[in-house]
Amino acid sequence: METLFIVLMALTSVTGLTFIVERGIALRWTRVVPKPVVDAANSCRTPQDRPMLRSICEQSNSPLARLLRCAEENLEQSREENEGAVQTMARREMVNLERGLVVLEIVVGIAPLLGLVGTIYGMMTLFGGLGETGLADSGILAKGISLILRFTMAGLLIAIPSLISWNYYNKKVEMLAVELESICADFLRHHYQARPVRK
Repeated sequence: METLFIVLMALTSVTGLTFIVERGIALRWTRVVPKPVVDAANSCRTPQDRPMLRSICEQSNSPLARLLRCAEENLEQSREENEGAVQTMARREMVNLERGLVVLEIVVGIAPLLGLVGTIYGMMTLFGGLGETGLADSGILAKGISLILRFTMAGLLIAIPSLISWNYYNKKVEMLAVELESICADFLRHHYQARPVRK
């Protein structure tokens, strides 16, 4: 039974660590909002600049590039229609950015519970051993207490880094979303400001 708890906690730990590293790589600022794409969006001020922007966005596999490509492709439509298309694409990109965070949230919840179950198992082992030998055998008492503390500590050591990472990545996704929205809004505002509003 003790081996089962150790295996479960090891799997939880590996899962949490995997998603911490994976999200750390996926949510890098330069990967989501690459500077060449930002520069291309800022310098795209006339219809003649659009092929250059389109080319740079096609070369980049970033959320910002996909959003700007969507905005650029729909510039012939009304501003409201274009904004609607960009918002739909943005929701899809947000889902991709948040992918994996739910796993970290599960690890945050399940690790302390596994530690608690292990603690209860350790107490059962302790009291079961004391029931058979009494208080005369201090080795059984020490082994039971050690088991309890090990499981409690393991659960906390898994949950704490996962909780810190989950909070950090959630905040980073919010910041990235604001930056993406700001760049796309500025791009659309510039290209539509001289146009009459279509009814």
